[in-house]
Amino acid sequence: MRHGRYPFVVGFLAAPVLLYVVFVISPYLQAFYIALTDWKGLSATPRFVGLENFTRLLDNEAFWAAVRHHGVLLLAMPLATIVIALLFAFLLNVGGGQRGGRMTGVRGSKVYRVIFFMPQVLAVAVVGALFQAIYRPDETGVVNGLLAKVGIEPVGWLIDPDLALWSIIGVMVWQGVGFYVVLFSAGMSSIPKDVFEAAALDGAGRFTLFFRITLPLLWDTLQVAWVYLGIAAFDGFALVQVLSVNLGGPDNATTVLPLEIWRTAFGPFRFGYASAMGVALFFMTITFAALTLRVTRRERIEF
Repeated sequence: MRHGRYPFVVGFLAAPVLLYVVFVISPYLQAFYIALTDWKGLSATPRFVGLENFTRLLDNEAFWAAVRHHGVLLLAMPLATIVIALLFAFLLNVGGGQRGGRMTGVRGSKVYRVIFFMPQVLAVAVVGALFQAIYRPDETGVVNGLLAKVGIEPVGWLIDPDLALWSIIGVMVWQGVGFYVVLFSAGMSSIPKDVFEAAALDGAGRFTLFFRITLPLLWDTLQVAWVYLGIAAFDGFALVQVLSVNLGGPDNATTVLPLEIWRTAFGPFRFGYASAMGVALFFMTITFAALTLRVTRRERIEF
């Protein structure tokens, strides 16, 4: 600080900013450039083709199938995850009602927190392998084995084009709920218990506590959760690669853009075309995040 405030701040920020520029900004800029070339990963001087790769995307059925699937993911996965996580978090924090003069969660809430969070610590490949056994199309699968006991024929969860994507969305929700239970629980713990206790004394039931108090005071956390889940909905690469039939099948019924980028880049080695898909995905993600923050913006409630 002997040399002044600004040299001190710059001295601390210089290294992190340099690392961020080299390892984050620079690859983005390179991807934008490669998207304008026909680079195949071998030549030192790729041929510049301008917007040709983006024009070809408009006629790529697999690309548009992936975009449609991201639209389904954006609606179904965040909504289901947030609803289930909110319900569990509410029960774990104030669902037990008043005991000893204060609001508490259901009995055993500490144990339930650990159980709900367990899927979050599993590697995605492990989750995929686990649900391959659960979704097995014959009676040796967990789900079909249970259905067989009640006389229902086995279902091809991952081989039926109408069910495959929804089956994978179910896995995404199962894996993600635990994290958002913890996130919402942290948000609820910041709400003074006096607010819930005063409402309960005035005769408010659990329904009123949830919709009139918890949701409004948890709005900022919900907004962040929706953005995080939306960004996750634009990914899905690992689970789709492990669980889907023939990498995005059957018949492109589960394909997503990250998988198409990977197949295009490392299959026929069309890195320029794959980078164009990556740029399109980048702008979709940025647009979604910006619109979500804009549409869900509201005045902050201060205690």
